[in-house]
Amino acid sequence: MNVKRQLNNKYHIIIISILIVSAFSHLWNVANFPDVFFDEGVYMRRAMHVLNGLGPQEVPFYDHPLFGQIFLAGVLGSIGYPQSLNSSGDVNSISILYLIPRIIMGLLAVADTFLIYKIAGKRYGQKVALVSAALFAVMPISWIFRRILLDSILLPFLLLSIWAALCSKDSRHSSLLVLLSGISLGLAIFTKIPVFTMMPLVGSIVFFTNNRRFKMLVLWLIPVILIPLLWPLQSIEAGQFSYWVHDVFYFQTHRTGGADLNTISKSFAQIDPVLFWFAIAGIGFSAIRRDYLILGWFVPFVVFLYMISYNQYFYWIPVIPVMCIASGVLVVKLFEKIPKRKISQVSLAVFVLSVCIFGMVNLVQVINTNMTSAEYAAISFVVKQPIDSDTSILASPTYTWIFSDVFHKKNVPLDYSQILTVPVNTTKVILVADSHYIVDFNRGKQIGEMYNSTHLITTFDGDVSEYNTSHYPYQILDSTGEGNHIEVRMKN
Repeated sequence: MNVKRQLNNKYHIIIISILIVSAFSHLWNVANFPDVFFDEGVYMRRAMHVLNGLGPQEVPFYDHPLFGQIFLAGVLGSIGYPQSLNSSGDVNSISILYLIPRIIMGLLAVADTFLIYKIAGKRYGQKVALVSAALFAVMPISWIFRRILLDSILLPFLLLSIWAALCSKDSRHSSLLVLLSGISLGLAIFTKIPVFTMMPLVGSIVFFTNNRRFKMLVLWLIPVILIPLLWPLQSIEAGQFSYWVHDVFYFQTHRTGGADLNTISKSFAQIDPVLFWFAIAGIGFSAIRRDYLILGWFVPFVVFLYMISYNQYFYWIPVIPVMCIASGVLVVKLFEKIPKRKISQVSLAVFVLSVCIFGMVNLVQVINTNMTSAEYAAISFVVKQPIDSDTSILASPTYTWIFSDVFHKKNVPLDYSQILTVPVNTTKVILVADSHYIVDFNRGKQIGEMYNSTHLITTFDGDVSEYNTSHYPYQILDSTGEGNHIEVRMKN
């Protein structure tokens, strides 16, 4: 008994240490790295829409379900955000506006680390659990969890659903755990649709771990279906169901302009080659072992990514945990082949520690950079301009929600692309033209014409030129380019 207690204490110390490292990985310097991405501005704008009492749905954008902005608004509203910050408009106060929601994302990632440990421990034992959690905490790909993204918000709910399903076996509270699993997966799908690909995995866990009782499966399935149904029901109530049908089919199956699966796979391999190839080997090993948990988690989701025409590198987020688990299983099983137990344990510890040190060293080099300085400076510059009622501010969502919802500027379209359908009705314009704006020239002539009709006032350049992005690990910075060069332009 004393030996078992000592072993448990050792495991507790190790997982606490991993969680501390995870907190550093996901919370250090989050205001400055990575750059503020276009989609982050969209989700912050929608959270502000909810905080302003305008309802959960930003009409007519039915590209994603509602829980992401509801969750963000709920957490931010609980601390009086943004009024409690008393933003003055200087660069530091602007950075805090993004710091707070990114801290929330970082805390979710720490929770993810713990849930990965619990899932792997329940299914594969403590050694695999510790290796999996350590890989998730320190490998370079973990930087993408710093972004304010729906994928980062849904992940802890997905992990909680899988863990609760696994724990429902032989539990006195099996019904409650099954219900918790269903509610959690329902909320994950209510955050972003592609997570429906996890339904066969979690449903099969519930069914087979509860003696194939259909009653349990039905109990699990009810919230999984009913919670996401709140989204189309809301559109019907608002008289916008036709918009809902169009946007769901367009954004989930017909959207173009993104990358294919091969491209985002290359991006992953470039950002984190060690974890990527360990994971591929681990998943292959799982196929040989017919491990339904790993295969059922990874394969359906990747098949879905292959089938859709629009992907981005952060779409990997829902399967990064299982990639860490697959790597952990592979590593532990390989070292267990060493005949002498003591040598096996020491070799495993040395190997995992070496991989983690490699990952952490490279991650720290990247997260210590500043990729947002130009963005915050551009926001501050515009905020301090004397702007009258005859001036419109055109910018991407990265900036517009701050202009309109924090500093209450008038005539700020949600997104510069609105000029494609709604003409600017003021004689004067301030245009914030970042790299995303330039890329969108091909979306319609109005975007290019607006740029050409304005004259340059000032420019802001980021710090990426200080680093050699052709060498690892600074290749990662190629994915953080929206703060590289920003022009503030004006039409009088």
